Amino acid sequence: MNNTKPIQVFVYGAEQVCASCVNLPSSQETATWLQSALKRKFSEQVEVVYVDIFAPKGEKEKNFSKRVIDEDLWYPVVVIDDEVIDEGNPKLKKITQKLTELGLEPVA
Repeated sequence: MNNTKPIQVFVYGAEQVCASCVNLPSSQETATWLQSALKRKFSEQVEVVYVDIFAPKGEKEKNFSKRVIDEDLWYPVVVIDDEVIDEGNPKLKKITQKLTELGLEPVA
């Protein structure tokens, strides 16, 4: 697929690790890890966007951050096309599967 605009993978989280995720990497570390893992697999077809749920920038980010807090979701929460793909300790396989479903092809 030759998509000129990359698919955005949103990682919602906070600097403070969620109570259920004490031994896991922070949301920011997860976003950085995902960015490099997905870049290796899909090159420039994917862009990872980290959103601090306590300081969201855009309207869409504010609304979803409120949902993360209100519904007590385990962050980091990975969202693609407004769909929650994984939360807490996101699995790369689930994320790459969704991106493949959206038409992305791994680079050789």
